[in-house]
Parts: sequence; structure tokens; C-alpha cells
Amino acid sequence: MAMQIDHQDGFLNIRKIPFDIDAGIGARARIGVIVLATDHTIEYEFRQIVNMPGVAFYESRIPNSPTITPETLQAMEDHISDRAALILPGVPFDVMAYGCTSASMVIGEERVFERIRAGRPEAIPTTPITAAFAAFRALGLQKIGVLTPYRDDINLFMRDYIQKNGFEVPVFGSFNEEDDNRAARINATSIRQAVFEIGRRDEVDGVFLSCTSLRLTDVVEEIEQELGKPVTSSNHAIIWHSLRLAGIDDEISGYGALYRLPV
Repeated sequence: MAMQIDHQDGFLNIRKIPFDIDAGIGARARIGVIVLATDHTIEYEFRQIVNMPGVAFYESRIPNSPTITPETLQAMEDHISDRAALILPGVPFDVMAYGCTSASMVIGEERVFERIRAGRPEAIPTTPITAAFAAFRALGLQKIGVLTPYRDDINLFMRDYIQKNGFEVPVFGSFNEEDDNRAARINATSIRQAVFEIGRRDEVDGVFLSCTSLRLTDVVEEIEQELGKPVTSSNHAIIWHSLRLAGIDDEISGYGALYRLPV
């Protein structure tokens, strides 16, 4: 339609200015992330790594309690579909990631996938624990040292869940902090010390930090070089997995061995 120029009440009103459109910010890939209402960390770590042209991520927040218990984790299931559908309605996504490790195990990965697909049938679903298993296989890890902030009942459930999926967990460590807001403030020095306490042991091939609140991307390269073993976390793994599932196979330097590998 032709551009229209009208004089109206003392100003020039230019209407129907012609324009062209392109594929947008997510021309190569669009990734959706369902973020916990209490999460301080996952968006920060996504922004660090996902900064290549044409790759975009978008988030919605899901209601959850800051107190991490099996009951509060299970309570998120009913909100997953609508939070997936909330992100850019009408715009297709390549991947939709649910950002809670412990809830993905308590609810069950397949059930989480069903809930994501109900809201976003076109997107490939993933969770932090799904991504962690893919990362372990890509890195060739079998004996996993695990670090969490969780209380003991969740830790025991998690160890059993990982082992039922074909991996060994000979060393397990925890900060035993129930409050997600406090877990997000565990500093880099404390995380480094805990990773080395677990990872230096001969029984483990690598270390996994479980919980999207725990920070790793700032220090993962340095820790791996000093430890001599691969290290990943819930966020570190799900960012990598989301990129690879979306067809982004770029090698990304500065974030450890995993980011030099395909899925």
C-alpha cells in the first residue's frame, strides 16, 4: 500500500511508511527458557554464552517456593505448559528448556516434556538433568562426582536417579541449603573449593554441579585446567544442550571442554 501523508491539526502525519522484514534476532535459532521465580543465575549464565549473532533466548518465570522440598518441586508441574506458551505467542521456537534440575527428576523428565509440548508442540524440550546426561555422554564420563545445595532427601533421590540412568556416583557433596535465595549467593571461592574436594578424588571422571542457582560459567575453564577433569553444571549443560538441539554447533571458547563438542 502506498505511503500516505496528511496534514492534521498542525502536524504532518505520515502513514503506511514502507518497510521490509528480516528473520529477526533469532534468525538462526530461538530458545525458550522457563525460569524459576526464585532463580538468580540461569539468565546471567545464558547471557554470557549465548551472544552469537542470530541466536536468541527468551524467558518466562514459573511460580515456585524458595524452600526446596519434594512437595514444592512437584507443585510446579501444573504451571509448565502455560509458562511455555507465554513466551512470544505465535512465534515458533526451536527448543524449550525447563530450568529446574531437581523438579525435573521429582516430576520426571518425560512428564516435563509432555507439559512443555502441551504449550509448545513445535519445540524440542530439555531439562537440566536431560542436558547433564547428554553432557556426560559427550564428555565420555561414567563416574560422576556430584555437588548440590540440596537437603539429604533430595540428594539421595538424585543420586539414585542418576545411577538408574546408567552412570555411577561414587562421590556426592552438598551445601545442604534449603533456601534457593541463599543457594544463589554461594560464592565462587566456596564452589571452587567444593568442586576440588569432590573432583580431586580418583573415583570420579568429572564433576556435575546440580542446581540452576549455582554459578559456574565464570570459573569453569580455570577450574578444569587446574583440576584436569571435565566440570559441568545444570546451567552450563542446559545452555550447551539447548544450542546443540537448536542446530547451533559453533565451538565456543572459554567455557570448558563441553563447548568444543557436539551433542
